[in-house]
Amino acid sequence: MTELFAKHEETLKRALAAVASREYWSPYPESPRAYGDDAPAAGEQAFRERLGKPFAIDQPATRMSGGSETSPYGTELGLSYPVAGVDELISAAQAALSTWGKTNPAERVGVCLEILSRLEDGVFEMGHAVMQTTGQPFLMAFQAGGPHALERGLEAVAHAYAEMTRLPDRPLRWEKPQGKRDPLRIDKEWHLRPRGIAISIGASTFPNLNGYPGIFASLATGNPVIVKPHPATILPLALFVATARNVLAEADYDPNTVQLAIDSLDDPMAKELASHPAAGIVDCGGGSSLGRWMEKNVPHVLLFTEKGRVNSVVIDSFDDLRGMMRNLSVSLTMFSGQMSTTPQNVYIPESGITVGEERMSFDDVVTDLVDTISGLLADDQRAGDILGCIKSGYVVGRIEDAAASGQVLLQSRNVRHPNFPTAEVRTPVVVKVSAADRDLYMREMFGPIVFVIATSGTEESLSLARDSAIGCGASSWLVYTDEDETKDAAVAAAVDAGVSVAFNLTGGLYVTQTAAFSDYQVTGAGPGGNASLTGPAFVSDRFGVVEVRVSV
Repeated sequence: MTELFAKHEETLKRALAAVASREYWSPYPESPRAYGDDAPAAGEQAFRERLGKPFAIDQPATRMSGGSETSPYGTELGLSYPVAGVDELISAAQAALSTWGKTNPAERVGVCLEILSRLEDGVFEMGHAVMQTTGQPFLMAFQAGGPHALERGLEAVAHAYAEMTRLPDRPLRWEKPQGKRDPLRIDKEWHLRPRGIAISIGASTFPNLNGYPGIFASLATGNPVIVKPHPATILPLALFVATARNVLAEADYDPNTVQLAIDSLDDPMAKELASHPAAGIVDCGGGSSLGRWMEKNVPHVLLFTEKGRVNSVVIDSFDDLRGMMRNLSVSLTMFSGQMSTTPQNVYIPESGITVGEERMSFDDVVTDLVDTISGLLADDQRAGDILGCIKSGYVVGRIEDAAASGQVLLQSRNVRHPNFPTAEVRTPVVVKVSAADRDLYMREMFGPIVFVIATSGTEESLSLARDSAIGCGASSWLVYTDEDETKDAAVAAAVDAGVSVAFNLTGGLYVTQTAAFSDYQVTGAGPGGNASLTGPAFVSDRFGVVEVRVSV
């Protein structure tokens, strides 16, 4: 409806300006205090009232199922969701496509902006849903499931609108001069054609932040979306689907433009959905192995993947040792390393580093890092607020494998969370290996695992980080250096490897974080995935342009 576009037009204009300037802007406050005194309690109550019941959604279903969803914090969820088969979901999406795909782009964008606005109204309920299903600590869950995810969704809508409105929105009389003869004339008009049904495969740890960009990019460009959450993390995306369907119905569109696909770990559906001939787009947040399978087996779809990554820290020289250690210790420990942006490998010259005017030995640098991490996590309450809890039992096995692979500098310890005593909370294990042990550290060890790698010097550190990014993928590097020549070498290596790089972070900005409207999350230039959030290339192929020419 054009009313929705008019209602949110100012927000869209600000978003378009932000993606053009790359300056800071956000319409969604990231501080919980900004939403009023009553909002936190109301949101938690709304979450609690959902537990132990069938999830209220009007989507047709053959049965109800809870998938494989449990809370890492030990909370009894007791939720069930409507289950439909692949053919039923595809058929309903095809029916919705016939209308949604022909809707004016401004109207579609207006609906998307209204969905984002409604989601903002429910940020506290969403925060608890994300926390209790992923294991994130609450503040991270609130931000990653709420304002930060909404920013990325709005960013995708803005890029989609910009790409869809590049062509004239009315017929054009085209003339080519022919000298003394009459000019050649033809009338031209352009029609946007959606690529088809979009399949969004959810991630288990960051379902909203990873899911919203592709979902909103597809919706805005006219493609119905089947949202298939990870079977162990359903509720956050189910809340999105319910909100989207309500907005669509109120705006007189087929609510099946957005559908929820529920499966289980024992009976997965992602491959069958993506392989269906009617599938046109797949946003795959299901991990490295599923992403690789998609690349080989579904060539007929437009595929976006975010796969495994091994992120690196290179320490060369720095004058603010305390600031470096404080910043680095937070980046290494946040959400127990269960983030695609978390650093895993820390490269330090065996001969030590320069700190101001002094030389600091390798052992002293490592001791300082270990002591800073230990101090940060010494208090169990604070440790729980930083670490959250372990989502998957596989992560605990990786901690044990890492500890057996080298010299353990810091043992991983079990933390008894004061509020959730049954939760699996683990501090990072820090392991020293040599540069020659490439098979140990040049692989993704998702979780609270840090490898400290002794190198012959910063040149080798950058070379190893480059090899790791090219071979395994990476989303980011963090480099500490006071030397311009080293900085230039790091930038050259990062560009060659297709990975973003940050230098000398000491304050409240962390390498694990990216800013919507400004930062690219994943460059799309390496094996870590091609889903570069968010730029024009992420949205432009989600629709085609059909030209009509009429001779006059």
